[in-house]
Amino acid sequence: MSNSLIKAIDLVKYFETNNGVVHAVDHVDLSIPAGKTLGVVGESGCGKTTLGRCMINLLPATSGQVLINGENILDKKYSKRQLRKDTQIIFQDPYSSLDPRMSVADLIAEPLVSNKICSKAERRERVAEIMKVVGLEQRLAGSYPHELDGGRRQRVGVARALVIEPKFVVCDEPVSALDVSIQAQILNLMMDIQEQRGVTYLFITHDMSVVKHISQELMVMYLGEVVEQAEKSELFLHHCHPYTKALLAAVPIPDASRRNKKRDLIIGEVTSPIDPKPGCRFCTRCPYATEECGQPNLPLREISPGHLVRCCHPLV
Repeated sequence: MSNSLIKAIDLVKYFETNNGVVHAVDHVDLSIPAGKTLGVVGESGCGKTTLGRCMINLLPATSGQVLINGENILDKKYSKRQLRKDTQIIFQDPYSSLDPRMSVADLIAEPLVSNKICSKAERRERVAEIMKVVGLEQRLAGSYPHELDGGRRQRVGVARALVIEPKFVVCDEPVSALDVSIQAQILNLMMDIQEQRGVTYLFITHDMSVVKHISQELMVMYLGEVVEQAEKSELFLHHCHPYTKALLAAVPIPDASRRNKKRDLIIGEVTSPIDPKPGCRFCTRCPYATEECGQPNLPLREISPGHLVRCCHPLV
């Protein structure tokens, strides 16, 4: 896309272990337009978080490129200070990601101090402003993380990520640890901020209903690979990969008349990501698997404009 803010090109992240090489992120390409959200979904261990951290160079990639406005942020020549101004992350656990010895005001101001942005008086103004934006009362400025509930702690995490006005934010399951009612508040807050400030999100989650609410495009990952990618409406209406079908079938439906409807269930354990065999990594759990699924370098193929699927099943 010509208006893409951030792109990943052939991004790879491997981890060396005593038993072999873990293929955490395996040749992933993605592109996110400015002011939009790409949702990344998949079960635990599929490489979502590793992908997000590589996208902001919090984890060094094994190979590949990540471009922000055409500049490769993985290049050693790219300024690390500028990278931290341009990119931020909202962590999954709002408690463990906050320093318990710092007050709310100090936690939110820390990115400004670390990046030497504005004077002390201006920092106070920016902290007060962002607290208002994320719905934190000014009386909480002197409070500490243990004195806050989960929703308020996550609002502090959102405020910390947005106070320096980054272009791109990785949201690593930011609502999974919260109650359902608080989840909706945080999601709506993030969408409002995106509309007002034009922030670009990579939203990582395992919850299909959550990602449907906030994303414009979805990418489904399995064992380090992208297995399906499409615009939100296209993927929910015409999902093709057996793994995507199983993920959507697992979403609870509040309709008693559909309780006996047959669902696509995933049977079996996830195979090891250590030195995976050639071919489809889902084939050991797929009801449609054939010998053809073992062919090496199974490509992502476009089955309709913008809809990519990594599957050789004839019904796809």
